[in-house]
Amino acid sequence: MSNIILKRKYLTHSEIEVLLKELEKHSHADRNICMIFMGFIHGFRVSELLGLQLADVDLEGKKLRVQRLKNGFSTIHPMVAREIQLIRKWLSLRQRYKNSDQSDWLFLSRTGARMSRQQFYKIIRQTSLKANLAVCANPHMLRHSCGYALADNGVDTRLIQDYLGHRNIRHTVRYTASNAGRFETIWLERGKRKLSTISTKLLTNKLSHFFNSIYLHPTYKKQSNSLIYP
Repeated sequence: MSNIILKRKYLTHSEIEVLLKELEKHSHADRNICMIFMGFIHGFRVSELLGLQLADVDLEGKKLRVQRLKNGFSTIHPMVAREIQLIRKWLSLRQRYKNSDQSDWLFLSRTGARMSRQQFYKIIRQTSLKANLAVCANPHMLRHSCGYALADNGVDTRLIQDYLGHRNIRHTVRYTASNAGRFETIWLERGKRKLSTISTKLLTNKLSHFFNSIYLHPTYKKQSNSLIYP
């Protein structure tokens, strides 16, 4: 195994799909698939993901209340079609879990308690090993995967910063700095670029369109070389 593989701290789109496919073979599949997909789509830290409550989810409005930790910016994220489908499926099964009617947590363990960091770490690590991924996955990789996915698809650094809840942009530039493709149209668009403040509505629409374009269908297929990580 090369040093590049050992040092990689994110999963590619195809690796995430392999992970989700592997989860289908095991118990609590609907819960675990929903957790991992949401962890990626929203760039959650593990505590943010497991801290989600039922009241944070607005299925009719297709919105999710995201409460960032580490003094990050909390906000409202759009929910994509596939995500809504996964949440609905999980909620239909959640009611079978012990004491589910007495809990406000979105994700429950089989005992009816809130999912723990250790449980989620074990799920994603063991599943990545069973799926024979090139890296041994951990929960925080989902957050990094989101950042790199946005950067590789040309999303503005400030927009990524807002989406991930970074107060300091230096935490965001790690994603855009590794994206060589950001220079490809720099001269073609030199007269078109304008500095502007991105409104909340634009942020919501742009990111929603991006994720829906990738994950609208249950089975993700590579759309172009721009969606492949180096």
